[in-house]
Amino acid sequence: MKGRQGLRRLVLLVVVLAAVVACVLVVLRQSSYILDVDDPPSSTQSRVKDVAPSVGPCRGGPSCPDGHFSFRILSGAANVVSPTICLEDKLVLGSMMNNAGSGINIVVLNGKTGQVGKTGYFNMYDGDVKVLIDFLQAVEQGSVLLMASYDDPANKLNDEARSLISDLGSSSIKVLGYRDSWVFVGGKGSGKKSNFEKHIKSDAEKNKYEGWPEMVELEGCIPKFLE
Repeated sequence: MKGRQGLRRLVLLVVVLAAVVACVLVVLRQSSYILDVDDPPSSTQSRVKDVAPSVGPCRGGPSCPDGHFSFRILSGAANVVSPTICLEDKLVLGSMMNNAGSGINIVVLNGKTGQVGKTGYFNMYDGDVKVLIDFLQAVEQGSVLLMASYDDPANKLNDEARSLISDLGSSSIKVLGYRDSWVFVGGKGSGKKSNFEKHIKSDAEKNKYEGWPEMVELEGCIPKFLE
């Protein structure tokens, strides 16, 4: 009897140690990743350098032909999980980079080189929409913009802001509403409607979360901007 109890205790000890080792490895991996990013950005814009390939939502992105950039976007989930934007299997916006927040999250990409420039998040619940408008107007021609909603992307949107995003190729921005889930990729100066957009309306009878619809995911291959 004592021999069996001792064996059980030994097995339990091995299981606990294995779990502890696994947790430590996860923490170390996340710590080494976090140390490879820039200083925390402001809520409106920042410069982002290349980072190591992500082991999370950025892994296994689409395989794209030459002359294209692969991307993956996940909108926020309710007001709990922040959005994620990946480029070439690398995280460029998200909670781990401390550059995501409530409202509309944006990554600006050089359409020719694929280099990430500015990122920003803009509070559209009770923030100042002019900050978003100024940001969009300052974006250079030939840039690609990747956008994702979090919490509420639309309460403070006005006609001017909607028009600027519509000019980037968005079809849903005209009807984007309170607490909708939305992701979008567009180009400044392309003059075309984008094929990269998903939108789920917030509906009290259909929402997956209390007060919010389900998150939306979008991935694909962005062609290089050609003059």
